[in-house]
Formats: sequence, C-alpha cells, structure tokens
Amino acid sequence: MVSHLHLTLASWQYDRILPLVDGTVRVEGIEINYVPLWPQEIFYRMLKYKEFDVAELSFGAYLTSLFTDRSFVAIPVFPSRAFRHNGVFINARSGIERPEDLVGKRVGVPEYRQSAAIWTKGIMSDLYGVKPHSVEYFVGPLEDPTKRRRYFVILSETDVLPKEEKFKVRRVDGKFLSDMLAEGEIDALYSALVPSTFRSRPDRVKRLFQNYVEDEKEYFRKTKIFPINHVIVLRRDLYEKHRWIAKSLYKAFDEAKSIVMDRLSNASGTLHYALPWLFEHYRETVEVMGEDYWPYGLSKNYKTLDTFIRYAYEQGIIPERVKPEDIFAKETTDT
Repeated sequence: MVSHLHLTLASWQYDRILPLVDGTVRVEGIEINYVPLWPQEIFYRMLKYKEFDVAELSFGAYLTSLFTDRSFVAIPVFPSRAFRHNGVFINARSGIERPEDLVGKRVGVPEYRQSAAIWTKGIMSDLYGVKPHSVEYFVGPLEDPTKRRRYFVILSETDVLPKEEKFKVRRVDGKFLSDMLAEGEIDALYSALVPSTFRSRPDRVKRLFQNYVEDEKEYFRKTKIFPINHVIVLRRDLYEKHRWIAKSLYKAFDEAKSIVMDRLSNASGTLHYALPWLFEHYRETVEVMGEDYWPYGLSKNYKTLDTFIRYAYEQGIIPERVKPEDIFAKETTDT
C-alpha cells in the first residue's frame, strides 16, 4: 500500500461527511483535499471533464455511465437521499386531482435520467399505475440559470433519452419548465428542486400530494425504501491503480456518518443543528424508519438499489438490468 495518496473530494457540505473533511475522521493512506460545491456543478464537471478523484455523483448518471464510457466506479456511500412524493407539482387548471390522472398528460423533467425523475416515474408506475410510456415527457431546464442562485446547468448534453418509440420524450429549447407549468404548457412537473413558480404563482402551481409527509411515511412502511439520489464515485483509472482506496474511503465515510448519527441520537441540552425541535424530529423519524435510517453498504440497501436499477431499465435508460453487487467496487460488496 502506498503510504499516502493526495486525492480531491468534491461534495456538498452535508453533515454526514463533515467529520471526514474537518479531520475528525482520517482516511487510511489518503490525504483529502475537500472541494465543497453545489451538486449540479459537481455532476457537470465530473461527467464532462473528470475533474475530481472522488466525487458525489447522480445515481442515475453513474448507472448510465456503466453502459457508455465506464469512467467511474462507485462505493456504496449515499450522501443524498430523499422521498419523492413532495417533488410532484401540477398546474392547478390541469384537471389532475390524483396520481392516476397523470396518464396521458404532459410532464416536465429537468433530465430524463435524473435520479429524482427515475424514482418518481417508478413510484408513479408501481403505486398508481402511471406507466412510464403513458406520459409525454418534456425535458429541459427547470429555471433560467441567470436568475436562480446555484442553478448551475442542466446536463442536457450528457442526458440519456430512451430509444424505444413507446416512450414519448421531447426536448424543450428556449423555455423553462417552471414557467411552462405555471402557464399550462405542461400539466405536471417531477423535480428535485421546488420550482420558483410554486411560490410566485401559488394560484397556478401546486403539489399533487398535499399531505406528502404522511404519504412518504406510508410509502416507507409499505416498501422499506428510502430513495437514493447520489452516490460516491472514484475515477476508474485511479481505482485500477490503487484498488485499496475503495475500502479505505468506504470505511471513512461510514465512520463520519456514524459520528453524526450519534450526535443526533444522544441528545444533550445543546442543539447541534439549528432546528428547535430537532430531537423530537429525530425521535419521530426513528419510530417510522428505525435506528439505522440512513444506511450505507450493499446489503442494507439491496432492495432500494435493485428497485432503482429496475426503474431505469423499465424507463429505457439502461439496456439491461444488472445486479446491485455488479455496480460497486468489489472491495466494498461485503458491506
């Protein structure tokens, strides 16, 4: 083993990785140069230029890369996860009152292979019968990037669109999905970010699931799935030279997360995060999802990973359905 490698790590400033980047947790054999960036910027720079040694990456983008240039290899660390009922927005005049009404409608998605979009399309199909081919999708930028802070770029040049004719997908040029939803040019929107018109045009833009927290809790009770949005990847050329770094990084990320979860579970009189009912929120989360509600590793996430892969296949994003253990560095598949 090399005594020390110096690697760049690009990721957003999540609480669950801060012990690693502030030096509380050391990575065996590796010195980390941490580059804190908004995820969309990381994705663009990693996919287009391979700028970083280790980076947070869209799970959908990573999965599709395995069938194209195979530039990356992932470890089962998932810095970003989110339930998806909260990200379904509708035009108030579209006639959509329940999920089943989405069939035959025009739906905007910032990227067809965006992780949030893959999850939402899959959930709508599994739970409500809205099959991926039963909707007409409009792919384009959510907002004008010159007017929204941190709205970096939509990866349209690297997005993967389905080849099968049964999927109805068209690109949007010169317009923004947020405005199109408010004006009724699309009927609904699947988005990880809240569209600006949700606040500026509340008469026109609403959530489909008004009581989404309870809907998401019920979804977890039924499926035991906490959707994964992002994964940590290594440049494959670096990994092939130093195979040991995959396990070293996995262990460090896992230890960093454990420290943060311990802070949440061992409540003292001082709030570690700026939420006044933090401890109560933590207790409610554990009641629904259990103590280890943000798991890393392959085994505890197997069903979630397999479901995402199935969705990507069913939506025409990947050409074949692979096994979860085949998409991670083999040194980490025993986790």
